[in-house]
Amino acid sequence: MSSLEELRDAILTRDVEDLLANDRRLVGVDISVRVRGGVAHLHGTVRSDDERQLVRRLVGRVRGIHAVWDVLLLPGESRPCILDLGCGSTKQLDWAIGVDRLLLPTVQLVADFEAGLPLANDSVDQVFAVHVLEHVHNLVGLMNAIHRVLKPKGVLHVLVPNWQHVNAVADPTHVRFFNVQTFKAFCRRGRDVRVFRPLVVTACHDTIYADLQPVKDNTPPSDEELARFFD
Repeated sequence: MSSLEELRDAILTRDVEDLLANDRRLVGVDISVRVRGGVAHLHGTVRSDDERQLVRRLVGRVRGIHAVWDVLLLPGESRPCILDLGCGSTKQLDWAIGVDRLLLPTVQLVADFEAGLPLANDSVDQVFAVHVLEHVHNLVGLMNAIHRVLKPKGVLHVLVPNWQHVNAVADPTHVRFFNVQTFKAFCRRGRDVRVFRPLVVTACHDTIYADLQPVKDNTPPSDEELARFFD
């Protein structure tokens, strides 16, 4: 990471801290913030799930923030169940459940993503899919499987190469390209697609970011929610 990127992250960290400290709805809430690569990492406790949703929403609207990765617990709540799909030898959180096709020291669950996920419905709090989806042939099938295993207020965190960047074509194992608009298809009703709600969907020169929440109560995203992130 360049010194300019580090400076930008430091400025964004201060911006997020200032936002959380001065929003009247969050008085008394203790949340630590660190921004890395435009991703806001939040840790702390909140008083309700609605408050957790509020924090995610507010931070995601800060200009320059590409994604919100949080471990925000309710009082007495245990550590969340987090999957790291296709983690390889590196996980986003050391204690997350590593899921991969190969049994590596970091992997706790071996699974073929093309065949779905061998997990119970509504059993997972968050799923990381960091530079994974571009390798998957059955993308709709995997997204539907992620939707199924996530809890109603769970979150899918996606990073994929921006189709306009050389990284998208430089790896011969990539089987598809991504644009911000790609995720609009997963946020609208479709015959074979389970619907997600966009929390944050952004792009920089080399990466597309998407934080998505499964819709399980038959209330799809409004036109206003879609208009915030998509053309």
